[in-house]
Amino acid sequence: MSDAARSLFLVCYDIAEPKRLRKVHKFLLGYKAGGQKSFFECWLTAGELAQVRQGLQERLDNEEDRAHIFQLDPRQRIRQIGTAKPVAENFMIL
Repeated sequence: MSDAARSLFLVCYDIAEPKRLRKVHKFLLGYKAGGQKSFFECWLTAGELAQVRQGLQERLDNEEDRAHIFQLDPRQRIRQIGTAKPVAENFMIL
């Protein structure tokens, strides 16, 4: 799959129960390109985005947990605060 078919997303979550938190974290490790704690930068195809949405839906408790998926514009200039570490040209771990 070409890089042109991928888009940059920020996946963030707040999970109330430790067991669910570990499950969500472990699940998202398979998709992340960078990130920190509960904020993962993911380069995803449309199919992978659908898998992430479905996987989160299966692992979250809608009454106690929340997750957000934001599409980012990789053309935007990177503005860092603190000690961000470049991982590759297109994204950073903050």
